[in-house]
Amino acid sequence: MRITRAVVRPPADTFAAGITSSRLGPPNLATALAQHDAYCRALERLGLSLLRLPPDPDFPDSTFVEDAAVVTAGGAILARPGAASRAGEVAALREVLREWFPEPAEIAAPGTLDGGDVCEAGRHFFLGISDRTNPEGAAQLAEWLARHRFGSSVIDIRTMPGLLHLKTGLSWLGDRRLLAAGELAEHDALRGWEVVRVPEGEGYAANCVRVNDTLLVARDFPATSALLGELGYDLVPLDVSEYRKMDGGLSCLSVRW
Repeated sequence: MRITRAVVRPPADTFAAGITSSRLGPPNLATALAQHDAYCRALERLGLSLLRLPPDPDFPDSTFVEDAAVVTAGGAILARPGAASRAGEVAALREVLREWFPEPAEIAAPGTLDGGDVCEAGRHFFLGISDRTNPEGAAQLAEWLARHRFGSSVIDIRTMPGLLHLKTGLSWLGDRRLLAAGELAEHDALRGWEVVRVPEGEGYAANCVRVNDTLLVARDFPATSALLGELGYDLVPLDVSEYRKMDGGLSCLSVRW
């Protein structure tokens, strides 16, 4: 199924007050806004219609819209972010998605789920258990996916260093091929899949976005870009340095379907 739409939201002037463990220093808001605009223009060039939410200063992390909802070919389900400060972000996604999904499902307490822990790979989904997504939240999503005839498998990343979300280190490249960093590449859940290993020292580049026949990739990771180029992918490199400072990446900045 081709992707035709995406929800995006630029960072607010409170962006630097968001949650981060990166130790890369505070983001520059002007640069972040320019990078977000470039990201949106790239999606539009690839044929997507964008649903643009306004910046929300009450929620510094709300530019990372992916964490608030999961949208599939079978419907939409609203997440329940694992960080208490982000709970209010879901309401805006509920309103904008209702035009296409009048009765979206919802993750319920005590489950927690961040969309960044959900890696769609065609008819199969990899679900991460993390500090943001608990086993109950993953189980609720797995049950919902099964009702829509999707398969799923769970990967616990809580002991894997450097991974906030599953998609921090795992992306779907199309067909039966995945891009993975570090020990994720060896996980039992990936058996039977072709796993492309991110070159040493470029773990951040594991988070990329497949938009139909093109890959959005993080700029300044030459070994990963060269590897993906040799595999025949058309690449759109984008600078997301300011989002990296806030523990975010390319996939975090949109909800796509």
